[in-house]
Amino acid sequence: MFYALATRKIRSPLVQFRHVLGDIQTLNQKARNGEYDLTAISYHAYPYIADKYRLMASGSSVGDGYGPMVVSRHPMTPEQIKGKRIAIPGRLTTAYLTLRLLQPDFEAVDIPFDKILDAVNEGKADAGLIIHEAQLTHAKAGFTCIVDLGQWFKAKYALPLPLGANALRRELPAEIGSECCRMMSESIQYALDNRTEALNYALEFSGGMDLAMADKFVGMYVNHYTVDCGELVPKAAQKLLDLGHEAGLIPHRVELEFVR
Repeated sequence: MFYALATRKIRSPLVQFRHVLGDIQTLNQKARNGEYDLTAISYHAYPYIADKYRLMASGSSVGDGYGPMVVSRHPMTPEQIKGKRIAIPGRLTTAYLTLRLLQPDFEAVDIPFDKILDAVNEGKADAGLIIHEAQLTHAKAGFTCIVDLGQWFKAKYALPLPLGANALRRELPAEIGSECCRMMSESIQYALDNRTEALNYALEFSGGMDLAMADKFVGMYVNHYTVDCGELVPKAAQKLLDLGHEAGLIPHRVELEFVR
């Protein structure tokens, strides 16, 4: 998504970007402190930062019938994860919220997202909630998928599962916000139009994926929903957060607010 911005292929006389890399749970936590002007967040984090940020129409990662998975070394049914220790990538991640909606009764074990399979292997957890490329690599590593949360959400609510978004500080001037939105949308479109070039850049941060796997993963989460969320993604995200509030997982209800 950010390739054209990071390499200054998309420029502006009004805005310059300094890129800071971080895993999504860390970015969620920093957003609660309002640390960055523009940041990637989990949709689950939005109720906790809505006083400081609005969501951007471009930059959403959406699983349409697929998404984060719960995996284990041995076959289990979704019902059998009740009461189990499950390694999770962070309590503000959308994956965690969705799993709690599916199964409220489990013991969460906080583990960095890229160490979750190791944690299950080492017996620190009975199962793992995986995000990112582990969705494609877990079977090869000897793990079994218990449930695909994006698939579950689609089957139950007939909606895609909005996972991540970009958020923009409310206090920024309107012209800066509009310019950031333009640049973000153009950066995503540039990557889609120059796929191999952008993929080779992204592979620098991939943790060892090859080009074919990276291409497949990117195709899952950088698509038409990412260029512009349209009407369906906000509808799905509002549904997800409302469900979280009704279940007592989110302390207050928020109306999603997008800026274009």
